Amino acid sequence: MSTILAIETSTELASAALLHRGELISRQSAGTQTHSDAILPMIQQLLADAGLTLAQCDALAFGVGPGSFTGVRTACGVVQGLSFGSDRPVVPIVTLEAAAQACRGLDERASDVLAVLDARMGEVYWASYRARAEGGWEVLAEPALAAAEQVQTAGRPYACGNGLSVHAAHFTAAFCASQFSAMYPEAMPHARQIAQLGQLYFSQGRGLPAQEAQPLYLRNKVALTTAERELRDAAKGTA
Repeated sequence: MSTILAIETSTELASAALLHRGELISRQSAGTQTHSDAILPMIQQLLADAGLTLAQCDALAFGVGPGSFTGVRTACGVVQGLSFGSDRPVVPIVTLEAAAQACRGLDERASDVLAVLDARMGEVYWASYRARAEGGWEVLAEPALAAAEQVQTAGRPYACGNGLSVHAAHFTAAFCASQFSAMYPEAMPHARQIAQLGQLYFSQGRGLPAQEAQPLYLRNKVALTTAERELRDAAKGTA
């Protein structure tokens, strides 16, 4: 069983995890430091707690995005540096898939999962997945960026991610009851799920060299202009 070091910095929570000999340990940090300041000390602590060096890990998994522009760049930069320094392969994991994995961890019935993460600027990142019998996920709808009302549902999937609560004006209780089997807005991408999926996909030969660790961006524009913010706020007031 491979040893996987994982990091996830695409949301407001930075996390790191180590999966070694079937034991999963993790650290997380939010609010007190920037992700770039917090992640390396967490990694060092995890390795020290396990009595391992970076070179003893088989692969480095990371949340490739979509998510915070700065956050996914941080994860990519950190994992590239660690990979180059230790000559370990990297395993990119889509953050929406990690959220689906977190949802299934909360409810083992969640075989079809719609993951919805807040993308700010009035939009969400979303994708649909189906659990595979051998582990991991089949992609039913590729990761996309859209307004909440443009998210497409089919059947009655389990829904997860903070997009459900941030965009509650669309994902109302009545709407969700009619569309979803259950909803878990607290199911978010974390390094624990990155490590679990990273171990599976590394065993399937999906490790990459460091230079191929690239962020998954779905949005080129990362901020609204003043005029666009005023129009958005005016629309909210009208609504």
